[in-house]
Amino acid sequence: MSTETSGEVFDRRTTLKVVVGFGVAVVLLYFFGRVIGWGEILRTLRRAQPVWLGVACLSTVVSLVIWAKSWDVILCAVGIDVPFWKIVVTYFAATFADYATPFGKAGGGPFIAYVLAADTEANYQDSLASVVTADLLNLLPFFTFAGLGTVALLIQGEIPRQAEMLVAGLGTLAIVLPLAIYGSYRHRNFVERLVVKVLSPVAARTDRIDAESVRDRIGEFYGLVDRIADSRRQLGYTLVLAYVGWLFFAAPLYLAGRTLGVHLNPMLVLFVVPASSLAGIVPTPGGVGGVEFALVGLLVALAALQTDLAASVALVYRVASYWFALALGGLAAFTVIHRT
Repeated sequence: MSTETSGEVFDRRTTLKVVVGFGVAVVLLYFFGRVIGWGEILRTLRRAQPVWLGVACLSTVVSLVIWAKSWDVILCAVGIDVPFWKIVVTYFAATFADYATPFGKAGGGPFIAYVLAADTEANYQDSLASVVTADLLNLLPFFTFAGLGTVALLIQGEIPRQAEMLVAGLGTLAIVLPLAIYGSYRHRNFVERLVVKVLSPVAARTDRIDAESVRDRIGEFYGLVDRIADSRRQLGYTLVLAYVGWLFFAAPLYLAGRTLGVHLNPMLVLFVVPASSLAGIVPTPGGVGGVEFALVGLLVALAALQTDLAASVALVYRVASYWFALALGGLAAFTVIHRT
């Protein structure tokens, strides 16, 4: 892939989205501090123990490296051989694409697929299918631990009335979404027909879209997923990596509490991290602003923290899990763009 091709991922329109997104994020963070009180937050943060913050940042790095290894296993299963260090650098760059753009989760997969197609003899379609499959496997722990956290909270009876709907909603998502993903795989013919039916009216008005070509691409995608699914040993190994990586991804919230002298129930952490992640639908990079507000609300309601303390824990957690990863990912993205 040439530098020009890489530039398509970070073109002017993408840059504008990033700038606008971060502008909105700054405004949201400003109101976040105004609502809770920056003075109280800063006084709480002065008590922070930097050692625990360092451990939280390290935990974030470990989670990303483990998830990069899960991509490596899936790629090897379909015959795509890339040095692991390249996978790690490219995964961090893809994380930057996810974290830097509003609604950016769709950006990482195509980005790494382009880079993999350039680094290997694999075509873009095979690379994208491998990456999407690995990402879906990495999502399974999100739903599993959300479900476990929900069950633990229900058993312990620690759910305030105002949080019952949220807990029930996340518990439902933990069941429904994995079933929907599995159903789309088992009933691929229905998915193909549905996509073609939706695209056909558009294809009739423009020659830029060919509905049948899209059908063929979907068939190729499912074919490669079948090849991956047949590699049971690699598939099991990838799932183990996904779950271990997710534990390291969730740990910074617990460690953020320790940074400020707060002990958070690990089962509560298992629920709060995925629940707050749903606030990432806010149209800012990485859900900045929305995730912080969600974290504060959850920690106040479920952990009985004072608002200023909950806000401080939320900010420390986001420094370790988002801003630190964004900085490392930016360096990796710069490296990837200039190596291809």
